[in-house]
Amino acid sequence: MRLSVLQENLAKGLSIVGRAVSSRSTLPVLGNILLSTDENRLKLAATNLEVGVSCWLGAQVEDDGAITLPARLLTDWVNSMQPDKIEMELVVRQMSMNLKCGRSESNIKGIDASEFPLIPTADGENALGLAPATLRRIIDQVVFAAADAKDTSRPMLTGVLAKFEGDRLTLAATDGYRLSVRRTVLPVPVPHDLSVIVPARSLAEVSRISGEADPERPVELSVATARNQILFRLFGKGEADKGAFYQVDLVSQLIDAKFPDFTAIMPKGYTTRSVLDTGAFLRALKVASLFARDASDRVVFQITPGTDSQPGQIMLRATSAEAGDNVSELDALVEGNPLEIAFNVRYMIEVLSVIDTPQVVLETTRTDRPGVFRPVGAGPEEFTHVIMPMQLQR
Repeated sequence: MRLSVLQENLAKGLSIVGRAVSSRSTLPVLGNILLSTDENRLKLAATNLEVGVSCWLGAQVEDDGAITLPARLLTDWVNSMQPDKIEMELVVRQMSMNLKCGRSESNIKGIDASEFPLIPTADGENALGLAPATLRRIIDQVVFAAADAKDTSRPMLTGVLAKFEGDRLTLAATDGYRLSVRRTVLPVPVPHDLSVIVPARSLAEVSRISGEADPERPVELSVATARNQILFRLFGKGEADKGAFYQVDLVSQLIDAKFPDFTAIMPKGYTTRSVLDTGAFLRALKVASLFARDASDRVVFQITPGTDSQPGQIMLRATSAEAGDNVSELDALVEGNPLEIAFNVRYMIEVLSVIDTPQVVLETTRTDRPGVFRPVGAGPEEFTHVIMPMQLQR
């Protein structure tokens, strides 16, 4: 195996696959990255057996071959080099890779590529195409609401429900305290309705990688039900003949469980509806969070409808026995009944951070019932976020 590749392209490829490297596996090879030749390309691959990422880089390949190298050492070495051509040559007898860049030369010992698990790749058949910006936006609006991946008692809540129905895709995630639902229209209807649960960590990686994708080329998505896997193929901005990274495949195991009926917990109506400026609301919440840290992140909302002479108002109050207290007042268009209700301020900051409309709606009913957040002007079925209230302290 002998080839050369540009340092900046190799660094980019390593950053893409590196997040899939296993950090706590009993198998040493899972702490490595596979490097192999594929026609006139260098293929990088990493997996933790739940998610696998493969990335192809344009390279000048002289001899074919494959090896796995320690992910951290290889990445740190490449990132330490100047932007220049990196020459790589496999020393088979020593199972090591000789790397040269400028006036620097190193030998990194590895593990035989035959010990590396096989990672399926997308074949492009029956794939659904979504614009990278659209896919990233809908993922970001739900993935944060999933339960922590360490919550082994409720595996279904560590994932995101992806429901394909005709020309509609619905993503939903919940950790039991909040629920995020995002619907979007598919460019082409799916041949068969399908519902799968995708690990939230896998979708977060797809979102991260899609930020570097070519906006003119759709992300290809396909579900391999026989293997219980979902596959994504993304294309980079660079072209193969220029040596830039240009293709990434991500394959993830699906969660074999039943997702709760999220429609049953979504409020069907409201008694108070408040419309606020998204930016002003978010700034007030961030200030309130400084004082809510010692009070389980609780912030109390006093919602007051407007009158003929005065606009409606929402007062945010956060109190800490040690730090002090904060009160912020916001003008709002309030319809319905006055209400006092408490929410987790961290949850509210997270949802407002993914709402990209100038105004946001908060719908409430009672002190002990959930609040519903929707962006103004995005359509009632586009994005809905539900947060359970916290107990008021008297």
